[in-house]
Amino acid sequence: MPTTDDEIQEKYLERAIRELNQLTHRLQECSDCPRGNLMPVLGSGHPQADILLLKYAPTAAEIEEGVAFYGRAGNALRKSFKRLNIDPLVVYGTLCVKCPVDDPSLASGECVERIAEELDIVQPRIVVVMGQPALEALNEVEVPLARPLEPELGSIQQLTPTVEALYVPDIDESLDSEESKREFWAAFRSLGEWYSELPPY
Repeated sequence: MPTTDDEIQEKYLERAIRELNQLTHRLQECSDCPRGNLMPVLGSGHPQADILLLKYAPTAAEIEEGVAFYGRAGNALRKSFKRLNIDPLVVYGTLCVKCPVDDPSLASGECVERIAEELDIVQPRIVVVMGQPALEALNEVEVPLARPLEPELGSIQQLTPTVEALYVPDIDESLDSEESKREFWAAFRSLGEWYSELPPY
């Protein structure tokens, strides 16, 4: 009996879940960063998301929960998704620096390089890069066939032949003033336009 598209999709999903679990175990056992007894902050969301959110380093709330985009930033983004008619179930969020180190620059290169592995597992259609440090980190990581991204707010760029990218301000810094919130929103709403043009499944 031939394999159906649903069965093929199910196999891909199972593989993505398995590979993310393996990545989690490696992160938890890693001792490259000086994080003491604190656990790394893990990515969260759909293992085969269309949209991957990328932030540079964790906040105190994310460190406490051990989950990326927990707290203020996550709440603000959920409201933004609602305004833009984006299904939050098609989103995965992660960090460049997964270890809760006092100074993110102390994170090992191997830690930051894991972004490439996460991109390969999730295989998003677009990466939303939040802030200059995240942009620089992604540009330095060796993602196969990637071209360098420019710091052009709100502009959809081609990261690889199959993955686009959107550069927006850092979400955590953007929540501190009305002016910075407006700047973030002006750039982020390009994601809504991009999402509305996705072909139906």
